[in-house]
Amino acid sequence: MSSIKRTSPLDVLSLNLTNLDPLTENYDLGFYLNYLMRWPSLFNSVKDRSEGIVGYIMGKLEEQHPSMQHSEHYTPWHGHITVLTVAPAWRRLGYARKLTEQLEQASNINNAWFVDLYVRASNKVAVDMYKGMGYSVFRRVVNYYSDDPTGLSEFGEDAFDMRKPCGRDKKLEHVREKGEDFLVSPEDVT
Repeated sequence: MSSIKRTSPLDVLSLNLTNLDPLTENYDLGFYLNYLMRWPSLFNSVKDRSEGIVGYIMGKLEEQHPSMQHSEHYTPWHGHITVLTVAPAWRRLGYARKLTEQLEQASNINNAWFVDLYVRASNKVAVDMYKGMGYSVFRRVVNYYSDDPTGLSEFGEDAFDMRKPCGRDKKLEHVREKGEDFLVSPEDVT
């Protein structure tokens, strides 16, 4: 039996089952603890009674500095999924959807314009899952990842910046048709 709970500081030491997945980005302990301290309600885990943590989501609410407001790459107040991962044996049980919906709900409560995330362009399973949850590709970030696990490129792999509008974005100002064709560099999204 598994349940979704808020992640505790000790839980951060038990992420191995999910972090061993090659598509899951791994970070140092300080990074996880920073999220836990700054956005504790947006860092939730799926806990299995016998196996421990089998999935988690790390999110935050943010906007770029106001000095960027005149840039075409400016992102206003929004929710962001930094990491969403579920261990292979617990996939296709709805946990990714439940974790994502919790973060979307918190973003709506906090009057965000949208929720966004970055996903490897080659990760078709994840891209399709997000599209099935109402996300669309806003732009393609060329060489976003420092590696390319497919071996097809000597450079890093591209990422899709995927977005789902929140209730505040009634005019759908923060979605775009054919976002896969809108190329930007990593420097444009930082």
